[in-house]
Amino acid sequence: MSTTDTPVRLRAVAAPDQPDVTPALEQLYRGFEQELLVPLWTEIGDLMPAHPRSRAVPHLWRWERLLRLAAEAGDIVPVGRGGERRAIALANPALGGRPFATPTLWAAIQYLMPGEDAPEHRHTQHAFRFVVEGSGVWTVVGGNGERAVGDAVPMRRGDFLPQAGWNWHAHHNATAAPMAWIDGLDIPFQYLTEAQFFQFGRTDIDAAERITPQRSRSERLWGHPGLRPLSVGEVAPGSPLLAYKWEHTDAALTDQLQLEREGYGGTVEPGHAAVRFTNPHNGADVLPTIRAEFHRIARHAQTAPVRETGSSVYQVFDGSGTVTVGETTWSVTRGDLFVVPSWESLSVTSESGRTDSDSGALDLFRFSDAPVFEALHLDRQETVR
Repeated sequence: MSTTDTPVRLRAVAAPDQPDVTPALEQLYRGFEQELLVPLWTEIGDLMPAHPRSRAVPHLWRWERLLRLAAEAGDIVPVGRGGERRAIALANPALGGRPFATPTLWAAIQYLMPGEDAPEHRHTQHAFRFVVEGSGVWTVVGGNGERAVGDAVPMRRGDFLPQAGWNWHAHHNATAAPMAWIDGLDIPFQYLTEAQFFQFGRTDIDAAERITPQRSRSERLWGHPGLRPLSVGEVAPGSPLLAYKWEHTDAALTDQLQLEREGYGGTVEPGHAAVRFTNPHNGADVLPTIRAEFHRIARHAQTAPVRETGSSVYQVFDGSGTVTVGETTWSVTRGDLFVVPSWESLSVTSESGRTDSDSGALDLFRFSDAPVFEALHLDRQETVR
């Protein structure tokens, strides 16, 4: 290979801990380039930094702007085989225009017009839906023609709906109003690891699936606290419960703060209640690569600044407050989304009250890539002093 063809480019520099710049060193580097070799001593600072340096940066997306643009897309862009979904992804400004919120996480606003169906498909990427406002859309999971009738799962404000990879799913809007929600997937992670598969399903769902039950079959089987159906043996990876209802999440967070006020503890820190969505089959995370949590921060409470390996995306479900990620601070309100890159500290102050929050507190939905880091024993967390 000639020196003009090789993508490897090495430059001898006069710097501490580097070899002396001599003609012999220059000749050695040209030899390395021709054989596609890179010496560690020229790359150590980038390959093995003292602490994580994420390619992503902290960033905030305003919900009112996302919703306005999604509504415009609803009038212009059809749902169909071109893009399958009217989903508009958050692009971290430091990731070169890729539709990635962080190097491992995808987040998007999805918008479905009245009477529309989003066609059936499946993919290896693990996914979820979270509803910050509205209702009227049902996601239909596990169908695919005559072999099975899909489970129609209602989507309402505050509901969290996990969708493990390689499950058939479609959506339909049964109301006269459009609806928006956020999608979270591990697309960037599977893209990086070159492990992704995708398959088209039916264009139209069956009449038997075009129903609007108050509870899905999965909720009737798995949605009873602390109770596991004995009729079910082993299950596929990911939670078999397809909807985690807001009333249960809200009650858990309310009870934690009430226990704290009564002097019994129950919160992760003063004024900070938190829960994790778990798989009722085995108590693990709801998805193999994604962790989902809900946090409630009482009015005027402030969380300690914490940083950890792995990245997160937050959405403000209710209330208002101030968020500091690293050196960046924002005021946030309902629907706003923000990114916390790996090893950037996060601290939140609640400014919520009864005028802007049903609970009188700042409610935050969070999803992260924590299961990946824990499985690889790369998880680390510390409080910033």
